[in-house]
Amino acid sequence: MASFSFRILVVDDEPSIRQMLDLGLRKEGFVVKTAANGKIALELIPEFEPHLIILDLMMPVMDGNDLCQAVPEISQAPMIMLTAKNSAADIVVGLRRGANDYLTKPFHFDELLARIEVQLRNRYPELTGKYYIDVFCLDEAHHAITFNGCQLSLSPTEYKLLSYMLWNPGQVLSKNSILNHVWGYDFEGEDNIVEVYIRYLRDKLGDKEHKLIQTVRGAGYRLVPSPNN
Repeated sequence: MASFSFRILVVDDEPSIRQMLDLGLRKEGFVVKTAANGKIALELIPEFEPHLIILDLMMPVMDGNDLCQAVPEISQAPMIMLTAKNSAADIVVGLRRGANDYLTKPFHFDELLARIEVQLRNRYPELTGKYYIDVFCLDEAHHAITFNGCQLSLSPTEYKLLSYMLWNPGQVLSKNSILNHVWGYDFEGEDNIVEVYIRYLRDKLGDKEHKLIQTVRGAGYRLVPSPNN
């Protein structure tokens, strides 16, 4: 994920955890700095400007809960709390203090990496170039769209049409609006081209019952990314 060099601050009083995360995250392409407690972390944040903070709960000088409360005053970075305390009460306190996610020790690095990616793509979509709309993922950098985890094989026009609908989920889009955005204002062909390409998309999405792409009679078409919810 780290084609853009995201900066991650790791705050933990255990040297082995700091070293493991430092090495693992650098290998994934992240820029990493570490701190042994919350006080040191607060001194690093203004200069380092992390995109995300991973912090332990139980630390000397300043613990994770106090750090969570202090961070929003100087940074908008999301925070993942990493701790051995796993009671429901501890999790609730951590989340209420400002943590965006909570992972208990011992942990699998791959799971932490997945949680990091979730936080980064949600907080910085303009940097990742990926936008998640329910079961769809729109990757504008690569002109690709995935559906339920599988990349769709789309022509350039199909991509433009589906991405336009994804940017307007749940909204009824008229034929004229679709023609203007996908084919351009100077398009001189028949407007039934929209129906043709809607049919192409439904076929590729397995949308036989027209639940994903709905026809609104007399008005146009509406994409419902999660029709069963």
